[in-house]
Amino acid sequence: MGKEALLGKTLQELQSICSKLGMPAFTAKQITDWLYKKKVKLIDEMTNLSAANREKLKEKYEINAQPPVQQQRSKDGTVKYLFQTNNGHFVETVYIPEEDRATLCVSSQVGCKMNCLFCMTGKQGFSGNLSANEIMNQIQSVPENDKLTNVVFMGMGEPLDNTDELFKVLEILTASYGYAWSPKRITVSTIGILPNLKRFIEESYCHLAVSLHSPYDKQRLELMPVEKAYPMREVLDLIRKYDFAHQRRVSFEYIMFQGLNDDLLHARDLVKRLEGIPCRVNLIGYHAIPGVDLKSSDEKTMSAFRDYLNSKGIICTIRTSRGEDILAACGMLSSRTKN
Repeated sequence: MGKEALLGKTLQELQSICSKLGMPAFTAKQITDWLYKKKVKLIDEMTNLSAANREKLKEKYEINAQPPVQQQRSKDGTVKYLFQTNNGHFVETVYIPEEDRATLCVSSQVGCKMNCLFCMTGKQGFSGNLSANEIMNQIQSVPENDKLTNVVFMGMGEPLDNTDELFKVLEILTASYGYAWSPKRITVSTIGILPNLKRFIEESYCHLAVSLHSPYDKQRLELMPVEKAYPMREVLDLIRKYDFAHQRRVSFEYIMFQGLNDDLLHARDLVKRLEGIPCRVNLIGYHAIPGVDLKSSDEKTMSAFRDYLNSKGIICTIRTSRGEDILAACGMLSSRTKN
């Protein structure tokens, strides 16, 4: 039986461990300092714990911070990392440097159950949720950890299909005992799993990004089977009940498919759909994946769509595609080939 990981444990979980091992209550806070402030790799490096307490910890626990097993660097500076999970699967994590920020795109599951038509991750099937240790390890073990300004949960998997582990990581990133980040540095992307979306909005202050891709129910269902279980109409009604007019943002992701959802009729009906929600819309070029007969809209069409939304008072931007040459762009993450 392997040892249990300490990385990814919340302060409360560590307090429970220390209590079970008969250690003083303050030891848990010392451990969080070593894990999340000093980012040590070995229990023996926790020098303000007594030698006896370090030995007790080492009997059952290890930090379990594992470096990536592979990396690919794009010509635009984006880096894709491959991490091995504790049970031998693989997930991809993408580091995106920009002039004024450095974003890490993190995975929350091995594969995905949602099977959206345009997404490579869904094509590899679902192999399981990542633990808080495996999610936190992606953030803490990339070489650029100390440069990160933002984390986005937009990698492999549906974050709100793995809420318990996700929430532990969000706590560690924002709590004073952890990274002590502002929640405004974190965005969680979802296709709108209603019960978990409600919990996320109420229990977290992180930004929200919702995958929309069409203003029409029937067309969205063709692209995203989740529309059947959690209709867009109900997702938008839920979002309207909360305050996104101040610091916390909600954005909508809209992949542009040529001749499918990219004309001004779609733009007009999208504006109607989003009425009453202070939000922004991110337009994303589609990146071709094998076996899917869709093409991306051209730049002129995307610009016209963006300008229309802006003219109607919705902040709309076209997301610059990053890392497409190393299959690291939106919808292209998949570890099936490595598995």
